Formats: sequence, C-alpha cells, structure tokens
Amino acid sequence: MSETNTPAAPRPVIYQLFVRLFGNTNTTRKRNGTLEENGCGKFADINEVALTSLRDLGFTHIWLTGVIEQASGTDYPCRPADDRDILKGEAGSPYAIRDYFDICPDYATVPENRVEEFRALVDRCHGLGLRVIIDFIPNHVSRCYVSDVRPEHTFGQGDDRDVFFHRDNHYFYLRPGDPGDGPPLKLPGSGDGFFGPEAEYGKVTGNNVISWTPSVHDWYETVKINYGHDFTTGRDTSHLPGPDAAVEDVPKTWRTMDEILAWWQGMGVDGFRADMAHMVPMEFWRWAVKRARNRQPGVFFSAEAYNNDPAKLTDGHVLDALLEAGFDGVYDKQTYDVAEGIYDAGKWANDFDGGEFATERFHRSLRFVENHDEVRVACPEVWGGHGMHAGRPASAVLLGMGRGPIMIYSGQEIGEAGGDEAGFSTDHKRTTIFDYWCMKEFVKWVNGGRYDGGGLSQEQKELRAWYGRLLAVLAQPAFTRGEFFGLNWFNRENPAFGRQPGEPVSGHWLYAFLRHDPESGASFMVVANFHPQQDMEDIHILIPEGAWEFMGRDHDREWAFHDRLEGSWQGVIQRDDLDTDGINIGTLQAMNAAVLEISRW
Repeated sequence: MSETNTPAAPRPVIYQLFVRLFGNTNTTRKRNGTLEENGCGKFADINEVALTSLRDLGFTHIWLTGVIEQASGTDYPCRPADDRDILKGEAGSPYAIRDYFDICPDYATVPENRVEEFRALVDRCHGLGLRVIIDFIPNHVSRCYVSDVRPEHTFGQGDDRDVFFHRDNHYFYLRPGDPGDGPPLKLPGSGDGFFGPEAEYGKVTGNNVISWTPSVHDWYETVKINYGHDFTTGRDTSHLPGPDAAVEDVPKTWRTMDEILAWWQGMGVDGFRADMAHMVPMEFWRWAVKRARNRQPGVFFSAEAYNNDPAKLTDGHVLDALLEAGFDGVYDKQTYDVAEGIYDAGKWANDFDGGEFATERFHRSLRFVENHDEVRVACPEVWGGHGMHAGRPASAVLLGMGRGPIMIYSGQEIGEAGGDEAGFSTDHKRTTIFDYWCMKEFVKWVNGGRYDGGGLSQEQKELRAWYGRLLAVLAQPAFTRGEFFGLNWFNRENPAFGRQPGEPVSGHWLYAFLRHDPESGASFMVVANFHPQQDMEDIHILIPEGAWEFMGRDHDREWAFHDRLEGSWQGVIQRDDLDTDGINIGTLQAMNAAVLEISRW
C-alpha cells in the first residue's frame, strides 16, 4: 500500500450529524411542516459546548451532512423555492444538489452570511482539534442545478442536448423514442408532474433510468452526471484518461468536479464522503483524488459503495478498486448486514466469519451500526424490536474488528428511534432526511442548547457513557494498528461458548476475536453477546495455540485478563489451559460486550 493512500493516525472516528436536525429544538413536528413551522438546525447550534462534548466522547472527525445547497421548497430573497415536482419533502433531499459552490441557506442565522457562518463552524471544529468532512455527491445533481456562485461551472452549460451521450457533455439526454411516450418529462412529484426546463430535452435520472416517466421509486428528482463514459455500453472505462492527465485532456465533468473539490478544500474542509462512488469511473477517482492530495496531502476520502450494485463501473470488486484509486476507507455493508441479520434475518454470529479477513480491504473498511441510510437500532420494527441496547454488541464487533475508520450516527448514542411520518418520509425505521423535523430523543440531550443530556433518562445517559468507554478503548494501538484473529471457529464445538438448548454448535449469539499490535505488544479480546434476553453464564472461551503465537505470548505461562469496557472483571489463567478448558469470563449480560486487555501475569 502506498504511503499516500495510508490513513493518517489516529484513525478517523467519525460522528455523522445532519445539520438540519442536530440543533433543532422545535418540537412541533407537523407533518409536511415548513421551516417556519417545524424549525431547522443552524450552524450556530453546533457550538463549542456541543463540539467539546463530541470530542470528549472520543470523536476525531465531524461529518456535516447536508451542507451544500440543495433543491428546497423554502423561498429566500436570494433564491426562490424550487418546483414541487423535483422535490422530495418540504426541505428537500441533501443529495439533490442545486449549486455545488454554495451553502444551504436554511442553516444560517442570517442566510446572506451563510458562507461566513459555515467558515466559523469549521474554525470552531479546528480549534478543538476536530476535522470536518462533508458530502461529495459525484453521480447526480438536482434537476434544477444552476450555479449562481460560479456560473461558468454550471452543469449542462454548452452541452449538445441532441445526443444521448457525448464525452464532453455533463448530462445524458433522453431521445424522443426513449421509454415513457416521449417529451415532455413527466415526474411523479407532488406538483402537476410538469417540469418546464425539461419539456423538450429530458435527462436520465440519477439511478440510470432512461425514461420520460420515471417512477416514484426512482431518483427522479436528480439527473445522472456524465464522466465521459456511456454507461449503457458496459463497465469498461479503460478508454478514459489516466491519473496524470493534464486538465485540458480530461472530460469536461472531470474539470468541473475538480473545481468543486478545490473550492471546498479552500473553505477549510478536511475530507469528503463520496456518495454512491461505485457509479463513477475509477479513472476519475484516481485523477481527482491525486489532485486533491496535491493541494492538501492529508485530505480524507471515504466511499459509500456497494459491490452488489449492477451499476458499479468495474468488473472486479469495486471496494478494492476504490481503495486502489486512493480512498482511505470504503463502506462495509457486509458485516453490518450480518449484525442486523442476527435479529431480523436468521443469521448467526458465526456468519461474521464470512468476511475476507486477509484482504487489505478488511482493515481499510469504514464500519458503522447506523447512518442516515440505515435503520435506527432503537426502532421497534427492526433489530428484532429489542431497543437501543442492541447497538452495544453490534458496535463492539463492527467498530472493533478492523483498523479502518469507524462511525456513529447522531442519535445512536442515546437511542433515537425514528418512528415518525414526517412528510415525504413515511419510513418509521429511519430519521427523515427530506423534511424539517426534530429528533424527539436527541433533543433531550440538546436540552435547550445546553448539550448536557439534562432531558435524557438514566438509561440513555448510561448508554451514551458506554459508547464513550468503547471509543476510548478502541483508541488503543491493538485496535488502531493491530491485526485480527477470530475465535468463533475454534469454539464451534465448545458447548460453554454460549450454546443454547437445541443448537447443534456454538456461535449463534456469541462472537469473540483477538486484536494484537506487534509494535506495542498490546493485546485485547472482544466478546459480544447478541442474545436479546439471555445473560450468558459461565462462558469458557478456547484460545488455540495459533493465537498464542499470533500475540507473541506462546512462552508466557500465565495470562491476565482485565475488562476495560466495564472495568469489573479480571482473571488469570495458565497458558496450557487456554485451548482445553479456556478462559472463564463468567457472565456476560444480554446485548452487551466485554473488551478484555490481555497482559503477562
């Protein structure tokens, strides 16, 4: 792995917050409510007190979601409200960008000063040692995209609209004979279905749908961006320029996107989370990331990407391709699906062992238990309906298994459950990203802008403190630099490894692994109990001889274990008993975890 692609130490510990929701204490929650009725979070709400609390909890990076100006139903003197037909929700989707060189005016106390207020927030973060990440949405923009700030870089300007594809067009244009009975474009939004600017020249949707009548299930509010490759011809993008190509030799979209990244880097942004990065050619990423790092060597890039999406632009594993292209971290949806599937899809903890532990990707994956796309752990309709504590074993395993970036979504730490019909969003499982809204549990931590958790229950306060302890132990070298050694395979035939009546082998509800850093000699064992009700008693964990060598402890006659997460358990065992009787860690509560430091006795 090249030095330029190596994530800077310490590894990013990311807190994702949606600016619209984070500081909003207006509890009206009117369905389809306006900004005036339901309120909206502001940059000023993310003050030094709030940021200090997040830093002290263990976060190093703040992902400010929704910063870039998006299509919206709210009218401003400097910007009229957008056509209802291209909006999802009164507030609009933060992934339907209206002007890449501007900032959402909703978040400014004085909308005309939104750039200055954003810069002040970035300065507050930097002053506390926190780095700032924002979204970069390269695959699509809003149908109403026009740049008032940098009009010379407006998408579509100068395009040849009479052809579906041209190397130097920004967009893909519909032809009269394409599905949907020809022009005008007919949209399924909340207006009359007619969007004037596309009455004659329609565009392909952000999810590659070539139709004059996209459905409500399509990304109909967005249009696909063209990187010089016709996606209808397949995945071979080798005809595109290389990473050292001169600016004048690359497709027009590449030049525009480079200007966008440079603009935000100039605003003080430290990194980018690339939305649906697998739908963009790898050649562009190699070129763009390299140029961004020439401007700012430490700039961080993470990719939301899915290898099972047919729209990916590589025949190989797209996560590997993105890492090779320069990304610091890529989404690990696979292990997330196992954790959630233990409760909702009949999976076993043993299924974590389907991961590719020996690949570079394993230790460069960005892992999470929640983000804005995934369901809330505390929602009673998912994660077995077992509530916020289901996040404990999942977080201990997912955030603890690799060296890559880790992330927590705002509200996860106090049990925000979603469950609202906010307007466009009728999904009870997620917190809306389309509407003006207030998180009903999170607002108790905000507590009128004091950010002291004064309105939280004792159970919620304890959960937040638990996450703080977990992040603290995960900052140890064994987790940030160490290797991984799984223990479930060696304990499948061990009945004392949490086996329940009627189960043929162990490992349904219990998962255990070792992390070891050869440089410091630090070693830990993580044990997680996913069972929703059953406290696991008298647990014995076999540690095979190969693990002794893995940790460089094959000559240690006695091993000491100390729980660094709860701090209440410690024990000593003879080395020769590790692979016969195993270490007895006593009782592990339902939906909880132990993180045991291993040392010489």
